[in-house]
Amino acid sequence: MLQIRCKNNNVTKSFPEGTSLLDVYKEYADELNFTYPVVSAKVNNASQGLKFRLFQNRDVEFMDAREGSGHRVYVRSLCFVLYKATSDLFPGSKLFIEYPLSRGYYCNFKKRNGDLLTEDDVVAIRARMHEIVNLDMPFRRHEATTEEAVRVFAERGFADKVKLLETSGQIYSDYYTLGDTADYYYGPLVPSAGYLKVWEVEYLHGGLLLRVPDKKDPTKLAPKIDMPRTFEMFAEKVRWDIIMRLSNAGDVNKAILKGHASELIQVSEALQEKKIVQIAEEIDRRFRAEKDPIRLVLITGPSSSGKTTFCKRLSIQLLACGLRPISFSTDDYFVNREDTPLLPDGKYDFDNIKAVDCDLLEDHLMRLMNGERVEVPEFNFVTGKREYNGKRLKLKSDCVLIIEGIHALNPLLTERLPDSMKFKVFVSALTSISLDDHNWVPTRDNRLLRRIIRDYNKGAFSAQETISQWKNVCDAEEQWILPFQETADVMFNSALNIEFAVLRTHAEVILASVPKNCPEYSEAHRLLKFIHYFIPVSDKEIPPTSIMREFLGGSSFKYAKYED
Repeated sequence: MLQIRCKNNNVTKSFPEGTSLLDVYKEYADELNFTYPVVSAKVNNASQGLKFRLFQNRDVEFMDAREGSGHRVYVRSLCFVLYKATSDLFPGSKLFIEYPLSRGYYCNFKKRNGDLLTEDDVVAIRARMHEIVNLDMPFRRHEATTEEAVRVFAERGFADKVKLLETSGQIYSDYYTLGDTADYYYGPLVPSAGYLKVWEVEYLHGGLLLRVPDKKDPTKLAPKIDMPRTFEMFAEKVRWDIIMRLSNAGDVNKAILKGHASELIQVSEALQEKKIVQIAEEIDRRFRAEKDPIRLVLITGPSSSGKTTFCKRLSIQLLACGLRPISFSTDDYFVNREDTPLLPDGKYDFDNIKAVDCDLLEDHLMRLMNGERVEVPEFNFVTGKREYNGKRLKLKSDCVLIIEGIHALNPLLTERLPDSMKFKVFVSALTSISLDDHNWVPTRDNRLLRRIIRDYNKGAFSAQETISQWKNVCDAEEQWILPFQETADVMFNSALNIEFAVLRTHAEVILASVPKNCPEYSEAHRLLKFIHYFIPVSDKEIPPTSIMREFLGGSSFKYAKYED
């Protein structure tokens, strides 16, 4: 008999060898009394599907769709139902689950005959998905040699999955079937389609929007948000993929194996520089406009988006346009430590807008725009005090002021300044590449890997500590940054197509240091699993001005004080 400890209530019970997690849950269900349906579990802190069988003593923690790993299992399973519905109704069609949008997932759809998707098609797809869910069709996992899995997908015309598996370096690979439909997913699924009660599909921008449960209340759909500018930013990313001839991880790996890693880096960097030049030229054009000239550039983005390096590179291009950029950070306007608002657990809430002295910052901006010389503060993060060390700014006729920080687009920061004077930039590290047509890499994973590497290299935090803080970071982004991204004049994608291949060489050792007996191991294990799909590439050809250097180290940018 096995000894299985349920971490949800810290009770240990005995079970026969080979017992499934689902059977274990049924034994504990009355005691646990979950508010929301359980969809997955963690076994020794590693995510597993409920059909997973136990053959040794284990710790088990059951998850509903509110928790990150549970939510991913739910969404992943829902994607398979969507794929089966489209393949049943439109044989030979192609479904591309491309990126998160509007609190759901945007999907491109190509019919075999080239006809465009219609709203009537979406109605039919929705009906077929309901049929699959109502039939409670089981998801079946198949473990096979990678050669066998490649053969399965080659016969079905899945070139994306064939390339991914061929370059994965794995001896065995799991794939799933739903009825007679086969697909590949790099994480577990729910036991059967009947688990998927909350979802919707809608016609959007010529494709499909797959709507999913709200993480706070999985019995309801996540509220839909109209995001036209974000959609265009993602569409631009897809266009860049076409230019690079890279649609998925298999394409990247094949190119690396052919010796094209250097070229991929150079082209990716060139595309980013081209975009920065375009942004600088637009700022220059509007700066020199006779009516409502721009004097203030506001730059924001979530954690580890590369805002600081973007700001430096934009400044260089503005100089090339004949403008004189002067920049400072909203961080220097933090209130003194004792005045910082607190989180419910008593820790300082540095992401709160009230952690910034908005009145002082806005007063300084107004005076600068009126041509006055202003002594601006510098925040001492050691003492927790705002200091005045003689740093003085004055905007001359050829100057443009650049403000970078997480609250830069929040109107509370600049509400007394006319909008016509502002140019707003939102920087975000979009997923640089998908694993295959149905397995995207969550946009936050790119930034989390960057942050783990940067924190570790700087000796600030271990991988375990960075991962433990990440949920609070993301919660703060949802509250203070993302609500304003659609107000930006332009959005910038700071990710590179070859980025995960480069990050792998740094992240593997760091992630492997996370102990298996801590909660953060689950996330470290998941990140390790997906970066192993990418063939590692040395960072030696990443230029010193690259945004990636902000996280890997070796940046040539220096952050000197401005002296007038």
